[in-house]
Amino acid sequence: MSESDRLDIEAIMRQLPHRYPFLLVDRVLECVAGQHCVALKNVTINEPFFQGHFTGRPVMPGVLIIEALAQAAGILAFKTAKVVPDINTLFYFVAIDNARFRKPVVPGDQLMLKVTLKRAFKGIWKFHCLGEVEGKEVASAEIMVAPETKPRSGAAG
Repeated sequence: MSESDRLDIEAIMRQLPHRYPFLLVDRVLECVAGQHCVALKNVTINEPFFQGHFTGRPVMPGVLIIEALAQAAGILAFKTAKVVPDINTLFYFVAIDNARFRKPVVPGDQLMLKVTLKRAFKGIWKFHCLGEVEGKEVASAEIMVAPETKPRSGAAG
């Protein structure tokens, strides 16, 4: 990978363990290890959650906006750590602080996911995350993740 990468969906699926219907990053426009990641989620009426959230007024659930931001943070974390995720290595949520939702995200929106690495200390990674639609903030949060590394089969331990 080069210093600043664009990733298509196939490359994203090599970087994240998520799959449909829970893969919420469609493209990475830029990802600089140790710094930031800019990705996008195309929000369509075909999303399974719109069947029940809400009937007659489809709105993307806030928890899924946070999840999309966390997946963009995961791409940045894996790239920064120079690790490709597998069944033995994953990043998990440790905390979500200061989550704010400013405007509904609806079908037809292109949700821009902007993630900046604030710090990595003793295995805890902290990111500032911002979601935008048409250049306007729709959500923000501070997200912390920690890696879980399981020993490989047959490894001494």
